[in-house]
Amino acid sequence: MRIFSYHLVETSVLSGLKAMIAPPSPDRIPGLTHAECMTGMVLGSPVFSFSRMLIGQLVLFAQWENEAALDHFLANDNIGKIFADGWHVRLIPARQWGSFSKFDIPKDIAEIDLSDSPVVAVTVARMKLLEVPRFIRWGRPVEKLVRDHPGVLLSLASIRLPQTVSTFSIWRSQKEMTDMVRGHSDVPRPKRHLNAMQERNRKDFHFEFTTLRFKAIAEFGEWKGKRYLTWE
Repeated sequence: MRIFSYHLVETSVLSGLKAMIAPPSPDRIPGLTHAECMTGMVLGSPVFSFSRMLIGQLVLFAQWENEAALDHFLANDNIGKIFADGWHVRLIPARQWGSFSKFDIPKDIAEIDLSDSPVVAVTVARMKLLEVPRFIRWGRPVEKLVRDHPGVLLSLASIRLPQTVSTFSIWRSQKEMTDMVRGHSDVPRPKRHLNAMQERNRKDFHFEFTTLRFKAIAEFGEWKGKRYLTWE
């Protein structure tokens, strides 16, 4: 069964640069469909700040033919061994909006019951460089909304220069996430996400963009001394 994985690890700047220069590729890693290797960012941080691009904090979002391929990567690949020392979650897709050409996602994703479990949301986009200032103007308020939302268990952003940006969040429930998207949350300025999506529909910020909703099937390691998902 095809799965996705999302990885976080704190490493040295040198290891971080090596991973960014030669990221995981299907050409040399058996069973890898596609991977986006990025550096972490703090959601809502000032545009010109060190927290906007954390070279020593690596992010990997990848799709695999099966869990065995992921296990082999973590145990045997030089970059995989870096990520093996961090935290990761394994995911199966529950819903998709938009598209991102290098991931292989079925058009008709099987219905998955998310009512009694945390929900993982990932966005990935290729930016139009001339639209970056406008994207920041509309995007940073959304980052703060997600970062500070009471329904969020973990949230962060990531980037790979010059054009790839991504967000990741774990929500306590699907309802809390969808209420945020629709502007119905009981928080200050609840329509920030809704307004940004309307602006994107008016004039797109991206060459390609997808939002993916996932069910988590396993969690490995800790991030910032914590685990974020539990199973009975």
